[in-house]
Amino acid sequence: MSLYNTVLVTGASAGFGYAIAELLATNGYKVVACARRAEKLKALAAKSSNIYPFELDVTDEKSVESILSKLPAEFQKIDVLVNNAGLALSQDKAFDCKVDEWKTMVNTNINGLLYMTHALLPQMVKRNHGYIINIGSTAGCWPYTGGNVYGGTKAFVEQFSRNLRTDLKETAVKVTVLKPGLCGNTEFSNVRFHGDSAKAESVYTDTRSIGPEDIANTVLWLLSTPAHMNVNDMEIMPVCQTYGGLAVTRKLNLNEI
Repeated sequence: MSLYNTVLVTGASAGFGYAIAELLATNGYKVVACARRAEKLKALAAKSSNIYPFELDVTDEKSVESILSKLPAEFQKIDVLVNNAGLALSQDKAFDCKVDEWKTMVNTNINGLLYMTHALLPQMVKRNHGYIINIGSTAGCWPYTGGNVYGGTKAFVEQFSRNLRTDLKETAVKVTVLKPGLCGNTEFSNVRFHGDSAKAESVYTDTRSIGPEDIANTVLWLLSTPAHMNVNDMEIMPVCQTYGGLAVTRKLNLNEI
């Protein structure tokens, strides 16, 4: 039996968030499904009476800080926060990137996560009961060409999760950072490549990637773990993906200018 009853999931209109919200609701959890796209949330909520759709932009600090007062009474006692909202924009090398895209990734992947945590953590500490699951990425651990700021934001998520757990050491509140690798059947690559479906699909050509349902099942399992057990972090890749080793450039032009 789970220790928790009510879960808030950000980025619930698609991908991981959608799958997590749907699966948890199916398994009896009350779920506050948050995202910017109200119509997508409405379709999700139609699948279960356990889902409460809540239109929210996690980068809007004031809206996030007042979220509890805007929820129905039966959904206000949040036991679990799944910080899932996030995105990558382009895969250009750093010297070709747009600063506005960097800002958007930082505002969503870092600031949005911080605002949500700051809004919901105090009540968990007060009750000495709760769980924060932060969705990171293997990009936060392993660099790749074009991963620059996206990878940096996910590295922040990982380190923040560790420091958060350290601050909570005298409480029973759990913290896990969950780090997926190559994952298909989401909008992630479509967003990254600005709607270029062919380019997005090429990322997964001839692979058997993990899917949103794999991440949702992992979250479901995490919520079933006993009170004395904290899973600090989990890195999940498909079998077809592994580490690339260090790169060496041969015959590099080292002429001094």
